[in-house]
Amino acid sequence: MVKLRLDRDSLLNHIVDKEQILNMRRVLDQIEIVMNRHTIGITDFMDPYERRLAQSILNRFIDISYKELGGIDEAERKVIMIYPEYFQYQDIESPIRSLMIEGNISKLSHRDFLGGILNLGINREKIGDILIHEDNVQVVVKSEIFDYILISLRKVGKEKVKVREIPLKELKSSNIEFEDITTTVPSLRLDALISSAWNLSRKDSQGLIESKKTKVNWEPIDRVSKDIGEGDIISAKGFGRFILNSIKGISKKGRVRVELRLLK
Repeated sequence: MVKLRLDRDSLLNHIVDKEQILNMRRVLDQIEIVMNRHTIGITDFMDPYERRLAQSILNRFIDISYKELGGIDEAERKVIMIYPEYFQYQDIESPIRSLMIEGNISKLSHRDFLGGILNLGINREKIGDILIHEDNVQVVVKSEIFDYILISLRKVGKEKVKVREIPLKELKSSNIEFEDITTTVPSLRLDALISSAWNLSRKDSQGLIESKKTKVNWEPIDRVSKDIGEGDIISAKGFGRFILNSIKGISKKGRVRVELRLLK
């Protein structure tokens, strides 16, 4: 049987973010495997921006189906399971599993838990959402590295921890802490909103953007004049994230009144 070979260059010519080309080639690798072997392909975990790019490729193929899986519907990071269109999704074994971390962990942060797992030699792409709760932390991972984490993770930061498996159906969303601030900005440009959110000068916010340290809805942005819409999520390396929660109108001085939700 002649194996199908996808024309990767033509299928990727609409991807303008060159840093994502390798990621999308991996998606095409999975599609090729599914179509040639009539089997199931699984990507690593992707953020919403990466999944949007992957969808722009996957939706070109009528002979395959796909499903995004992150443990909970609102998960930020999800894998994409790709399979022949005649397969029944409910008959396919889940490619992700979940575990719970317990112990004296109240003072530990998301960064601590992520670091503890990465220190085991595991790639970030194998780890999904880390859901922080009052007395435990739930982590979604690819099935292929689940057993290794279960056996090997004994310490997070300086604290000893216990790890056990939990069913995916027991996952719960994190309790996200945030602060809402109402302010006015000269416009809805990215640089203006960053200046207001983190009390930076316009010059500093523009430098942050131009140095490619900011993202809008997980997409890297280096254009200071990008217009931001209600509900957009802005992040900057070293500063955190905020959401343009609502646009409340124009002040008497012609400035835009907005509510920003700063995520802690």
